[in-house]
Amino acid sequence: IAAGADVLIGTPGRLIDYFKQGVYDLRRLQVTVLDEADRMFDLGFIADVRYLFRRMPAPAERLSMLFSATLSYRVTELAFEHMDHPVHLQSQADTVTGKRVEQLVYHPANDEKIALLVGLLQRVQPPRALVFVNTKRGAEHVLRYLKGNGINAEVLSGDVPQRQRQRSLEDFQSGKLAVVLATDVAARGLHIPNVTHVFNFDLPPNGEDYVHRIGRTARAGEAGHAVSFACEDTAFYLPDIEAYIDAKLPAAPVTSDLVAALAPPVRREPRNQGDWGQAGSKGGRAGDKQRRQRQARAGASDSQDQAGSPSTESGGASPPARGDADRGSSRRRKRRRRRRGKASDAADSS
Repeated sequence: IAAGADVLIGTPGRLIDYFKQGVYDLRRLQVTVLDEADRMFDLGFIADVRYLFRRMPAPAERLSMLFSATLSYRVTELAFEHMDHPVHLQSQADTVTGKRVEQLVYHPANDEKIALLVGLLQRVQPPRALVFVNTKRGAEHVLRYLKGNGINAEVLSGDVPQRQRQRSLEDFQSGKLAVVLATDVAARGLHIPNVTHVFNFDLPPNGEDYVHRIGRTARAGEAGHAVSFACEDTAFYLPDIEAYIDAKLPAAPVTSDLVAALAPPVRREPRNQGDWGQAGSKGGRAGDKQRRQRQARAGASDSQDQAGSPSTESGGASPPARGDADRGSSRRRKRRRRRRGKASDAADSS
């Protein structure tokens, strides 16, 4: 960057970091492009975006382009705040969801969801499947069951280290990895061709996220499948989703032949072996370090006791008992008080 570049691409946080280090200057900027503007609000990045906009040339002195999948009030306000007479261009297909996406919804009980997902994956064996889960903890829970039942899968979420994310994406694109579990943080940034199936293990809370999720499949004229689970916890999202896409999702029954007999989940890997989840206080690198420190302190204390305390077996005198020492100290304090009293009486008589 310091050597010179015509185009600079980055996330808001990284761009601010380099700007504060003086790596580049915003004062001579000519063109600004903000992609995924609606997600900047959802992910809490909009303050960083405004920080950068306020250090650029005035809106009339630069070309600004803002892209957003949904045009909410907040996005419109941002456009009029930091753009010069913006023109609204909208590209909309005939339907909100792709025509070549076959959509289906199941209504399993909460305790049937994992068994149903495993059963469908084992039956269909999709070459590339994305499974969307609403929380990172939920994604890790599902992952352990998938691996325990012989399904090669990995998680993409905000807790996954960048190196691990990149390796998982490369394996997914090359076909080495058939199933990826993702949270909505990863939903917008994934541009992977030939995704055949999208599973909404958890229904998203709104129609916009539903459209973004199933938009990962059926790209470039290809066909795709979107399967959603509407359980007791998320079924109430379904009416809003159907109203947003202006269509009724066809429902399929949860039959016994679709529900797999689950094997136990695999155990959580220790943090220092690549686990990206929440490590317990007694596990991982931090726990090992604390144990080593406690052992070292205990060993040092034992050595000092052995070196500094003579034992009766070697002929040395036994150390005085603590009670004897306390009584001796008390007698000395009493003698000092009596001497001070006598000195005070002598001074008064003189």
